Formats: sequence, structure tokens, C-alpha cells
Amino acid sequence: MKYVGADVEPGRPAASVDDRTRDRVARSLLEEGPSTAAVIAGRLELTPAAVRRHLDALAGDGLVEARVARVVGHRGRGRPAKVFVLTDAGRDRFFQAYDDLAGAALRFLAQTGGDAAVSEFARQRVADLERRYRPLVDAAPAERRTGVLADALSRDGYAATARIAPGLGGQGSEQLCQHHCPVAHVAEQFPQLCEAETEVFARLLGTHVQRLATIAHGDGICTTHIPGQPGQSAPPDTTSRRKSS
Repeated sequence: MKYVGADVEPGRPAASVDDRTRDRVARSLLEEGPSTAAVIAGRLELTPAAVRRHLDALAGDGLVEARVARVVGHRGRGRPAKVFVLTDAGRDRFFQAYDDLAGAALRFLAQTGGDAAVSEFARQRVADLERRYRPLVDAAPAERRTGVLADALSRDGYAATARIAPGLGGQGSEQLCQHHCPVAHVAEQFPQLCEAETEVFARLLGTHVQRLATIAHGDGICTTHIPGQPGQSAPPDTTSRRKSS
């Protein structure tokens, strides 16, 4: 296996190369999840010592943190393995870069194709979510479908929960709450993204839903109201039991 130990290219300032390599290490954690320094080194063809140096720098900036690896079954003797994960600040740094690119692309699309083109793009973007979530939601009993949708959204980074609606819509009404939105900054400029997502929720749950609040509009949480169906009993409140991802 080829290793890049010094992380230096001829004719390039060392600081610039370090920044670029550090970005690769952070991106590896973003795409592959919690990893040991040795695993990252093998993945990126770097020396373990170089990876640990970059991880220490990222941790010093508050972008990465170390955790004890989860072990399934019996754990042998010796020090438990340490894995590294991106912090919320580390994820936000990537999302901000994506936001800038996505915003520029959508502004160009709006200028060349108009609002209809942006709306069509927004619908295409969430079509994959609908395709992946459909079997999960359809397989769940009616009173659990909002919770199943929240779980699926959480696995995709939305940190979603489902809870009983406080005094809205009658028996069985719920609220789907998304505590994180990866495209919030872009959706602030292009509300079509939120509208398309709301349409997908309605189709998946088989009922009209209403957006009460969005992070893109300055609210702390994206909140979607799901009215109860006639004769439907109140669903279990899962807010306190489901952790945000």
C-alpha cells in the first residue's frame, strides 16, 4: 500500500497541503462515520502518525472528538479502541460549503429556467427520500407511521422526533419535528425545497399535513402538523425516547 507520510508536495506551501489533507481526514469521517486513526490511514493511504496529527489539530479546533468504540460481545484485554467522529461544528463546516455551491447552482437555475425549474429540482431532490421511505412507512401500523418516518429522517441527518400535537387537530394528531436541516441556509432563499419536502410527507402519511415552523425561516425546529384520522387513538409520544442523531 502506498503511504503519503510527509504530506508535502514539491512547490506547495506546507500549510496549504496540511489544510487539504486535514479536509480529506474530516471528509472521511463525514462519509464513512466513526473510525480509528488506523482505519482512516488505510482509507486515505496516509501514515497513521500523519492521520493522528491531523486528528489532533481538528480536535483542537472543535471539529472532531474521540470516543470509545462500541464493542459487540466480549471485549478482550487491553485499552479499548478509540474512534473519532465529527462534532456538530465539524458537520456545519461541510454543510456551509455545500450551501454555497447549492445556492449558486439554484440561483443560476432560477435565472435560466425560472421558478418552475427550481420547483421541479426540489421535487426531484426529495423523490429519492420518498422511494426509500415508502416501504418502511407502508409496513408500519397507522399509529406508528409518523414515528417510523421520524426514525428514517434521523438516519439521514435530520434529527427528527414524533410527538403528540399539543391541543391541535383533535385525537391522534401528531407533530413531526426536525431538529436539524442540512439545507436550511439554501431553503431560506428557495422555499421550494421545504414545499417539496412537505408534499412528500403528505404522500407518505396519506393525509394533508401542515408546516407550522421551519428552521429556514428562523424557527428553532421544522415542525409539521399531522392531523388525526377519525377513530384513531392517540399515538405514543416518542420525543423523550428517541435520541436526535
